[in-house]
Amino acid sequence: MKKNIITIAFIFAIPLITYFMLTMSNGSTAKTVVTGKPQVIKFTSQMCMDCQTMNKIMKEIFPKYEDKIVLTEIHVQDKSSFNDEQIKKYNVTLVPTIILLNSDGKQVKRIEGAIPKDEMENCLKGLE
Repeated sequence: MKKNIITIAFIFAIPLITYFMLTMSNGSTAKTVVTGKPQVIKFTSQMCMDCQTMNKIMKEIFPKYEDKIVLTEIHVQDKSSFNDEQIKKYNVTLVPTIILLNSDGKQVKRIEGAIPKDEMENCLKGLE
């Protein structure tokens, strides 16, 4: 009987522990919105494969633009008032969602889902 209880406890505990480890914040969520420069707001999740693809693409191409464009990364699973406000403001229902804002703060383009590297780079070039 004790073995069954221990087995059942592990069946429930291991997935819960794994979930919490995967959803913990890595601290990269920006808490400020900068004006005067174009901005890219990237809504992402650590458990989303398309998000991981877009994260790799952005890590490759964004360093060329980091002086000209501000990148704000929002992890949707992190429950904070800032994240919730941004999710509601931009009506995000799918991840990855990337919002491109011009220097006036107006939305220029919205990308939902993963896109190829060259298409993302063209979007950033057009935003400069």
